[in-house]
Amino acid sequence: MKSDSILLSMTNSTATRPLFLCLSLCLLFLLPFPASSSPTTEAQALVKWKNSLSPPSPPPSLSSWSLTNITHLCNWTGIACNNGGSVSEISLPGSNLSGTLDALDFASFPNLTHFDISDNNLEGSIPSSIGNLSHLRLLDVWHNLFEGAIPRSIGQLRKLEKLDFGMNQLTSWIPSELALCSNLTFLSLAVNSISGELPLSLSNLVRLSEFEASDNRLSGELQPDFFTNWTELVSLQLQDNFISGQIPTEIGRLTKLNYLSMYNNSLSGTIPPEVGNLTSMTHLDLSKNQLYGEVPETISRLANLHFPDNSFTGELPPDLCSGFALQYLTVNGNNFTGPLPDCLKNCSGLRRVRLDSNQFTANITSAFGVYPNLDFISLSNNRFVGDLTAQWVECKNLTNLKMDGNKIAGGIPLELGKLSRLRVLTLHSNELTGKIPDELGNLGELLSLNLSDNHLAGDIPISLGNLTKLNYLDLSKNALSGSIPDELANCENFLSLKLSNNNLSGVIPPELGNLFTIQILLDLSHNSLAGSIPSNLAKLTKLENLNLSHNDFSGAIPAALTSLLSITSIDLSYNELTGAIPSGRLFQQAPGSAFIGNPGLCGNVTGLSPCGTSSKSTDHRKKVVVGVSVSVCLSLLLAILIAMILVLRRRKKLFDEEQEIKRLKEHEKFEQIIWERLGKFTFSDIAKATNDFSEEYCIGIGGFGSVYKAVLASGQIVAVKKLNAPESGNIPAINHQSFENEIRVLTEVRHRNVIKLHGFCSMRGCVYLVYEFVERGSLAKVLYGGTGAAELDWGTRVKIVQGVANAIAYLHHNCSPPILHRDITLNNILLESDLEPRLSDFGIARFLNSDSSNWTAVAGSYGYMAPELAVTMRITSKCDVYSFGIVALEIMMGEHPGDLLSSLSMTQTSTSSANANLLLKDVLDPRLPPPTSQQAKKVVFIVTAALACTRTSPDSRPTIHFVAQELSARTQAYLSEPLGSITIGKAMESSGAKF
Repeated sequence: MKSDSILLSMTNSTATRPLFLCLSLCLLFLLPFPASSSPTTEAQALVKWKNSLSPPSPPPSLSSWSLTNITHLCNWTGIACNNGGSVSEISLPGSNLSGTLDALDFASFPNLTHFDISDNNLEGSIPSSIGNLSHLRLLDVWHNLFEGAIPRSIGQLRKLEKLDFGMNQLTSWIPSELALCSNLTFLSLAVNSISGELPLSLSNLVRLSEFEASDNRLSGELQPDFFTNWTELVSLQLQDNFISGQIPTEIGRLTKLNYLSMYNNSLSGTIPPEVGNLTSMTHLDLSKNQLYGEVPETISRLANLHFPDNSFTGELPPDLCSGFALQYLTVNGNNFTGPLPDCLKNCSGLRRVRLDSNQFTANITSAFGVYPNLDFISLSNNRFVGDLTAQWVECKNLTNLKMDGNKIAGGIPLELGKLSRLRVLTLHSNELTGKIPDELGNLGELLSLNLSDNHLAGDIPISLGNLTKLNYLDLSKNALSGSIPDELANCENFLSLKLSNNNLSGVIPPELGNLFTIQILLDLSHNSLAGSIPSNLAKLTKLENLNLSHNDFSGAIPAALTSLLSITSIDLSYNELTGAIPSGRLFQQAPGSAFIGNPGLCGNVTGLSPCGTSSKSTDHRKKVVVGVSVSVCLSLLLAILIAMILVLRRRKKLFDEEQEIKRLKEHEKFEQIIWERLGKFTFSDIAKATNDFSEEYCIGIGGFGSVYKAVLASGQIVAVKKLNAPESGNIPAINHQSFENEIRVLTEVRHRNVIKLHGFCSMRGCVYLVYEFVERGSLAKVLYGGTGAAELDWGTRVKIVQGVANAIAYLHHNCSPPILHRDITLNNILLESDLEPRLSDFGIARFLNSDSSNWTAVAGSYGYMAPELAVTMRITSKCDVYSFGIVALEIMMGEHPGDLLSSLSMTQTSTSSANANLLLKDVLDPRLPPPTSQQAKKVVFIVTAALACTRTSPDSRPTIHFVAQELSARTQAYLSEPLGSITIGKAMESSGAKF
């Protein structure tokens, strides 16, 4: 009271009034004021940022951003204001912005509530100054190129409700400060490279309804507190990480959970029964983990259930289909046993079913019902019994019907010919009998037909020649008789034809030589075919494997077959062939086992007699007779000659030893530099491990020589490529020092997707290159093998393409000098046991002598070489880009894309081509079910990138560095429409916009 009186008296005093005003002003300045910003300040900050963006600068979409237009700030593109005229929203999704956020002064926007820059090309780090946006409720930077760590200042955004950092290149770990954003309902960190564990502090986000952290490097175990506090959670996506441990029983508390995806992690243990409490859940995906035990009976009423590639046992839950909501059921790759749930028969809403690779014992005649929407079903590799009945024709939308590897009996219903959408039919390795129905020739969309390893008899139906889209036909290991129909030559899209192990007779129709697309295999072995081998087969220039063994072919081997330059394996053994083996690489490099069993054949091949042996033997006998008649006269002279020869040989041996010592001294440093890296084995160790490079250790033959598998005494396994260089100097026309420098570069290559070159040695007139041994062999072998398609699912194929792109980008942009591969094909991509790709045979091309015919094929492989090489031999990095595009398309299509690309205009993103209206989903590998959800987005983006890489003009192709970066950051590109409606033309247009 006293102080108030004094202050009142001061104000009433005229003398003290100025002093009071000064004191009041000082106190006023000491009070905290909320930050404020004028429209001019905000406009200046926006224009400054716009001017800092990368070309095109200024971006056309931001043409309204101008300091001459400040009065209309609230009408600028992407700008919204509050009632006070201050900027409250910056919303620029999909505006094709490039550059960074470094020049954007966040402190100039105190009232900003929405900041959306998603789906652009912005890069750099996320500035820590973003924490100044204290009123921000939405922060969306999805689908950009941001890198580095998530700033800790993000915890200052206490009003934040939606945060999307997905699809960038963020690294480091999740900051614990993120838990301070207690109002978050949506949090996405998906598709980055974030590592570490999920911070336990995130359990404080009790309002969280959607959490996505898929496609990262997160590890550690799931903490029970997450599931105790996240009771509002509707969607949880943690797939494609390294999360381990068991699924906590507390998961049963997430009663609102609708979508749970944790596939491709390292989860172990059993599924807790409490999962049955999640009555709102419709999607559950736990595939590709290490889970085991029985699936709880409490699981029911799901629309999507995915358990593949675990170790589950027992039977499927009896109420799996209760409520008939089930549409997608994939439990392949486990150890399930017993019959199928009775409710499955009446679950008419099924669309996709995969029960393959288990031990089910149901009777297919009674276990399955009618499914009008069923698109894909695989029952392969189980113990199913029963007959294949006509009821399957009621599943009118079937595109894939796979029942191979069971004990299914009876005949093939002719009604199957009514499944007009069927693209894949595999019934091999069963006990089917009877004839192949003519009606199968009505399946005009069929791409793959495999009826092998059954008891089918009768003729091959002529109607199969109507299947003009057919890529794969396998009728082997049956009891088929009659001749090979000429009409099979109408199947102009064949990649593989296998008719072996039957009772076929007659001749090979010459028309088969018109199957120009056949690439993988032509196998007619183990039949009773006769006549001569048609020279018309020389037209099959793409063919890699030809087997005509164990027949009754006669006559000479056509010399025209030497033009089959793509052949890697040929077998003509056990026939009645006669004459000399034609000269040429194909026959000279083939093993002797390819020709044995033909008594009339001769040639310089192991196991065959040299041509003209009998006449030489006669001459020899004559000489012996003459020698005996004059032996007495010449005995003394012969002794003298022998003595002279011994003396000369002794001198020559001493001279050769001196020369060898001299050569070794000259090149001691040259060879030691490479081999001293290993220090654990020598050339003699390798020669011993391969029995001096015996044929039994040969695992492949290529254009430059042979590849051997060597298991060294230490247990180390290496692959040795033997290059047959001329003897003169070992490495012709190339200076040793230069070659040494080049090899040194290659041994320095260190990339997870590039095969490791241990070293090299030049011995015996050959060059030996020693690589790490890769278990699974070539991608071509796996992709086109019997189970390759199922093993290479969409997720695996995406990662293979990404790995190959990263490998090439490393060789082009991270090696000094840059390394051009020059021969990127499926055969030169090797797969580890975990299907991780390794690019092989890189850089070797530069060492080879173009004057030698043995070394010219390095320019590239047919079907993979860039078109400009037909005009000029100049190799550039864009040649590798083109080859990569072909490989990426081939991986996604399951076949070489040559026919597709030849029908499209690659000089510009034109949609005038007849195939431009072809649906993209129809060119994808039909052996797999079409990709869905995020996988579909990834596949579409890869096809888009590949189309850009295969443009005719080298200048219009992107660099592989940009492609690799985009594939790593953007493989979940936004789909403006469903996969089923995207055409090739639209994909080409998209490639023009993005690349």
